[in-house]
Amino acid sequence: MKAICATDLSAASEATIESETCLECLGRIGVEEIHLVTVIPLNVHAGMPGIDFEERREQALDRYRRVIQKAGLDVEAHIVRGTPHRRINGVAEAVGASLTVVGSRGKSPLENRVIGSTARNLARTTVVPLLVNRIERGADEPAVVREHLFRRMLFATDFSENAERAFEAFSYLRHATQEATLVHVETPKDPALPEGADPEVRLAELATRLDNWEIETRTAIRQGDPANEILAVEDEYEPTTILVGSRGHSRLRRLLLGSVSEDVVARADGNVMLIPPDRAA
Repeated sequence: MKAICATDLSAASEATIESETCLECLGRIGVEEIHLVTVIPLNVHAGMPGIDFEERREQALDRYRRVIQKAGLDVEAHIVRGTPHRRINGVAEAVGASLTVVGSRGKSPLENRVIGSTARNLARTTVVPLLVNRIERGADEPAVVREHLFRRMLFATDFSENAERAFEAFSYLRHATQEATLVHVETPKDPALPEGADPEVRLAELATRLDNWEIETRTAIRQGDPANEILAVEDEYEPTTILVGSRGHSRLRRLLLGSVSEDVVARADGNVMLIPPDRAA
């Protein structure tokens, strides 16, 4: 597997890359090659008098390369110019990446860019699974988080085709997962499930599949606003990562269900992994 690691060279991005635990987890799920991508926005110029931005950027990328190589992963760096989320998606397609990793907080003194906005834009547009790596909130120098990314998963499902696609990510995440919480949120806005399709039974079927992989599993059914309830379950069980599909039942509902995943990205305390729909579908 190849992974894109998007960096704005901020302290938050650096905390993601310099987390040996994060790199170890990526290796455990099959990532062998990391492509570092830093995007220079079109409105950022070469630099200010007395400041060599190019040299500082290269120094930072060289430091990141050494950390990743030390973790036993191959690494390649890309410096591109344009709109961050579009260029990140473009590189992901060009190299055949299976995953994009982006830090979710942090303002870069070097580029004066907020990577949080890039994470939200990627949540809307990503072409490959997206891992939003949560960095310590409200810290100028965020701590390196050493929690294993996929040890405790929270999987949110509306039983749509894309939710099933998101669940299939456990086929490789299971190598790093010890426990999982499966949650379905019932809401009046959702179309009814097919006749005879009991949400408890559907969740139990998914739980059995995880049990067969020796993942300790619990299920929960909630009522209310999907994003609010998913985040309430996060507060209750403290998963390391929330796994969710970024689209749902139909094209007519994409904006609504897209906003749920974007809300989760913006408001979650932990990491969020989004699985986009199959582009061929």
